Amino acid sequence: MSSESPLKDRLILVVDDEPDVLETVEEQLDMCQVHKATDYDTALQYILSYTYDVVILDIMGVKGFELLRHAVSRGFPTVMFTAHALSPESLKKSIKLGAVSFLPKEKIAELRSYLEDVVLGGGESVWQKLFDRMGSYFNRKFGPDWKEKDKFFIEFEEELRTSQKNQA
Repeated sequence: MSSESPLKDRLILVVDDEPDVLETVEEQLDMCQVHKATDYDTALQYILSYTYDVVILDIMGVKGFELLRHAVSRGFPTVMFTAHALSPESLKKSIKLGAVSFLPKEKIAELRSYLEDVVLGGGESVWQKLFDRMGSYFNRKFGPDWKEKDKFFIEFEEELRTSQKNQA
């Protein structure tokens, strides 16, 4: 008894300089209409010309953070998707610039599930859910005390908890 994906018929923009990554994402999101771009200029034209339900941006090779600024200014829920820029600094910058989530490329098999969270959340931030699901992964990649090394993450998680309590 499988229910229909909340991603069905959504318009998604995926930006990555690796064509094989774009193909894999498109296969995973076969229930969506997917626009693909391999470079900054093409991606920017898409962002300025269409209204997206979700934008997925690579960080390296396509000026992902600059594209994030444009996507957020247009009100598009944006997920950062990276392999080479997987670091606490990139995560922090993604949060500060308005991304709603952040996913390592090695978790590409879980992309659909993460995007469903974004769509079901009405395009709002799903950071708490991401930290709950990816906490042990981030600890392995960044070290067990990565959050404690940067006051920003401690304050951000406290803010998420407070916001969650207020919504309950």
